Amino acid sequence: MKELFIIAIGSALVNNVVLSQFLGICSFLGVSNKVETAKGMSGAVFFVMTLASFVAALLYKFVLDPFGLDYLRTIVFILVIAALVQLVEMFMKKSMPELYSALGIFLPLITTNCAVLGVAITNVQSDYSILASVVNGVATSIGYAIAMILMAGIREKLENNDNIPESFRGMPIVLLTSMLMSMAFFGFAGIV
Repeated sequence: MKELFIIAIGSALVNNVVLSQFLGICSFLGVSNKVETAKGMSGAVFFVMTLASFVAALLYKFVLDPFGLDYLRTIVFILVIAALVQLVEMFMKKSMPELYSALGIFLPLITTNCAVLGVAITNVQSDYSILASVVNGVATSIGYAIAMILMAGIREKLENNDNIPESFRGMPIVLLTSMLMSMAFFGFAGIV
């Protein structure tokens, strides 16, 4: 149980997928304009990352590794992620059309979101059990959500701030803010 707790804290805070490993930056910068869209994207990534961690761990432990097909893991993991993203996309299109249109192109881009694929590959490289892989997937997606929602809240405040010099408005202030957030998250490095 202690090992799972360390994996969870390490994945969510210490090795935050966005702010420490710099994976998933495209959606982090592209969808974090509003808190609502950041929450929706975080929910979609949570679902895909958790299920992808579980299914990828199962496939690796029971199919790829025993049959010597380890070299196919990246392709298999991408196919698993693509199938899960299609399920999320169909669900959101039916039940949450406003959020579906607000996320736009970034929802199908979860398929190629390096954060989701990175978690599946990290689980294999770290030789995690199936339970540890799921815990790592859940904790990593929580870390992703923390970063996304914090950035969205900050961006909403910055949008109405007239004290920002003209040359820093838009993406420059967003990049500076993400740099400061990343430095702050490195403060968690001594925990685990």
